[in-house]
Amino acid sequence: MRENELVVGILRQILAATELVLQRFLVVGSPLDFSSSPSGREKLDAICLPLSAIGECLKKIDKITGGELLFRYPSVDWKGAKATRDIIVHGYFDIDCEIVFDICKNMLPSLAEVIRVMIDDLE
Repeated sequence: MRENELVVGILRQILAATELVLQRFLVVGSPLDFSSSPSGREKLDAICLPLSAIGECLKKIDKITGGELLFRYPSVDWKGAKATRDIIVHGYFDIDCEIVFDICKNMLPSLAEVIRVMIDDLE
């Protein structure tokens, strides 16, 4: 039971981070918005930090559940989501604005949906 509570807490953190990124992303119209001005770079930074936190939390869930939980929800590219953290943290100066834009626009909304389902399933 304790494991479930811990995992649900982490999933809630992921959901909050996902919603924060999506809110911050609302003003971004294209990948160039991240690189065309100092404020765009600040927006990229403000988005990348929670993206890296999401990846770290997913790694933590995998460790706690022995890789069994995420496996049950195959509609998400969990390996890619976890790797995003590594790319941001270890390759910060080489971050590809187009990839971050694609993650925010095309992947995070479905991730948020799956995370909500996971929370419901575990509660």
